[in-house]
Amino acid sequence: MDAVVLVGGFGTRLRPLTLTRPKQMLPVVDRPMIEHVVGRLGEQGITRAILSLGYRPDAFEAAYPQHRCAGVELFYAVEPEPLDTAGAIAFAARMAEVNDTFIAVNGDVVNRFPLEDLLAVHRREHALATIALAPVADPSRFGVVVSEPGGRVREFVEKPPADQAPSNEISVGIYALEPTALDSVPEGARTSIEREVFPRLVEQGRMYAVAWNGFWVDAGTPETYLEVQQALSDGGWTHPEAEVASDATVRGSIVMERAVVDAGASIVDSALLPGAKVGPEATVERSIVGYGAEIGASARLSGLSVVGDDVVIPPAAALTGERVPAD
Repeated sequence: MDAVVLVGGFGTRLRPLTLTRPKQMLPVVDRPMIEHVVGRLGEQGITRAILSLGYRPDAFEAAYPQHRCAGVELFYAVEPEPLDTAGAIAFAARMAEVNDTFIAVNGDVVNRFPLEDLLAVHRREHALATIALAPVADPSRFGVVVSEPGGRVREFVEKPPADQAPSNEISVGIYALEPTALDSVPEGARTSIEREVFPRLVEQGRMYAVAWNGFWVDAGTPETYLEVQQALSDGGWTHPEAEVASDATVRGSIVMERAVVDAGASIVDSALLPGAKVGPEATVERSIVGYGAEIGASARLSGLSVVGDDVVIPPAAALTGERVPAD
């Protein structure tokens, strides 16, 4: 079975980390994010992952020149221009000549959702589209999905008031699709699957949903990027090739290869990407330090600060919720 993996976005929510690379090529613990996503698909029987590429396709092609990732065959479909979700899925599926049921996933959603549950409902109901749902505590921040007991989707409600929400279940960006579900998408047209394709399928009674309360993270923001790091490392991890001073404090954090943590420094609930350096007595708390960046002695980062590649933060500087460079 094929899967279309959407990896064409600009990753603006994770800037400045994504100024030079797609977010799916950012490391999550010990490997790029894309390997977690594609590897999970491979574990569940996907034999070919069609990467729907847009921003910096060269990064994927350079990383996987043999067209294999996490044991799965890759097919590269490079959009000529941004086509939105339905446009991108349709473009990739047509280019790869997909002619049977396939999976489509957002490339920044790291999850443990069982595809067999999704496909069982999809096939039983002869659906054109079946989507994975998960409950959220505050549905007013999302578009919620209302489905019948048998799974048929009845409607989508965009950001309802919390006390009036007809559901607390949202789409997590994992779909089972028939190629014909995308017949209405014009070739080369910018089209949204959530706002244009799915409502049409709901009207036809051909769209279903499967609710599941398990692990999934949309790792597209600094907050969730840290969340998925901690979740997949069981609370923290230090690469064998990192250098951490004996009197430094590292707690709930990811310290990647070639990163250096000097004497007296404190790293809490944070991520140091490869080659990052934290100087003596510096503090990095709930923040992200990019490739090769340097945090000066006694500097302090907090509040989801994000420091880009090779940036130097001067000694004793204090950053709270800042992004350097700003854009």
